[in-house]
Amino acid sequence: MEGKQASLLHKISKVISDFFNPLVSLLIFFIYMSVKEYSLKESLLYFAPILLMIIVPVVIWLIWNVKTGRYTNMDVSDRVQRKTLYIFIAACVVAYLIFNYFRNGYIDLVMLFILVLIFTMQISNFYIKSSMHTAFNVFVAALFFTLDWKAGLMWLGIAALVGITRIILKRHTVKEVFMGAGIAFVVSFIYLYCNIQFQH
Repeated sequence: MEGKQASLLHKISKVISDFFNPLVSLLIFFIYMSVKEYSLKESLLYFAPILLMIIVPVVIWLIWNVKTGRYTNMDVSDRVQRKTLYIFIAACVVAYLIFNYFRNGYIDLVMLFILVLIFTMQISNFYIKSSMHTAFNVFVAALFFTLDWKAGLMWLGIAALVGITRIILKRHTVKEVFMGAGIAFVVSFIYLYCNIQFQH
């Protein structure tokens, strides 16, 4: 009986962890933001470059590296393997930031802080394999807070749940999950402060 319960808990944890991976969580936020803040045309003009320059290339990169055996899995659980993933994501985000600046004349604050989060996670990775799932979901919660505090609180709960699933699935230790959450809380606090300052 205990084995069945453990197996069910493992399956539920895997579904939650897989669904709320960093890319999907960011995608949900951008869709929510588009519906709440922009018209359909504005949404497409804003989101299409993010989709084509960041999300699609990162998904292709992950699939290709898993198929060729460079990455053990789509989570890139191996600390050594993560180095190239962080570099690739950062390169995609930098390319988007440059494109957006020349096209629209401003720096996309959300993507700039995603870049800051990635660099911080990369530095952390030299010492401890911080949970990327937890970190990104905490940051997504901060993004939701800028639009609706209730959605922000809900997503903070999701981030905590994701952190627990990462421990259950043995993808991370408790220390690694707390490290990911801690890094994201610091980056999120600075992002929220800057967001408030630029609105005034």
